[in-house]
Formats: sequence, C-alpha cells, structure tokens
Amino acid sequence: MPTPTVPEFSKSVKLKYVKLGYQYLVNHILTFLLIPVMLSVALQLVHTSPDDLLALWNSLHFDLVHVACSLFLIVYIATFYFLSRPRTIYLVDYACFKPPCSLRVPFAMCLEHARIILSSQPKSVQFQLRILERSGLGEETALPPAIHYLPPEPNMAAAREEAEMVTSGT
Repeated sequence: MPTPTVPEFSKSVKLKYVKLGYQYLVNHILTFLLIPVMLSVALQLVHTSPDDLLALWNSLHFDLVHVACSLFLIVYIATFYFLSRPRTIYLVDYACFKPPCSLRVPFAMCLEHARIILSSQPKSVQFQLRILERSGLGEETALPPAIHYLPPEPNMAAAREEAEMVTSGT
C-alpha cells in the first residue's frame, strides 16, 4: 500500500499573500470590530418604534460625570483610530546624480591608494580588498574629489564642494 503524500503548502499557497492578509487584518482590527457592533445597533434601531425610542430617551438620567466620561472615551477612541492609521506617502520627485567621468575610480586605483597610504599595515590593505570585492561596487563607481588625492584630504571645504556638485548638478 503506497504511503499518502502530504501536499507541500509552500508551493500551493503563496505565503506572501497570507502575510499581507494578516497585516491588513492587524492594521484594520478596530474597523473590523466596530462594523458588527454598528450593524447590530442599526438593526435594533430599525426594529424599535418611535414611541419606544422616546420612552428610552425619557428614562435616561444624564449625569455630568457620565456625559463627560462618555465624551472623553469617544474622543480618545477617535484620536487613537486616526493616529494609528497608515499615512499616505507620495513621491514628489526622483532624481539621480550622475557624476563626471573624472571622478570614477577603478578597483586598481583604490587598491593602489590603499597600498600607498597603508604601506605599514598589510592586513588593512587585505581587508579593504575584501570589502571592495564583496561590496558590489563596480568599475564605474565614483568617489568624491577629496578622496582622489594622495593622501586623502577630507575636510569641510571639500565636503561643501561635493554637496554643491551633487545638489547643483555641475
């Protein structure tokens, strides 16, 4: 007798849709809880006559403390609801800075700079080589002008020039 095979749910059901559904449920739990309550109150109001509603209104004894507490609770719940809703975010503009070709630095140049600057620390040069290999940077990677000098001159004036170059596009 052949053994029954268990279906693989990871192939039949897209788990990302289950996760998205769960997130939607958690984000809108207050709405999902209030809808049945509102429906039951509406159904109850439909089945009562105007005389019953008037008798109910006359039988209520309003106390200042009860009214204040009720209003506070309503305001608190409304505030919590509106502050917990996800906010819409709009992409206003998208721009990408393309640096001039003179700022491109191939791996060989980075490695040569590291060897010159860190000539007394071969382990640091090897470490930088591993970082370059694993970083995903290509031969077209550009570095700021201050890093091109030997030794590098990172200072505030160079940082301002770099920021102006990126923001103005020149």
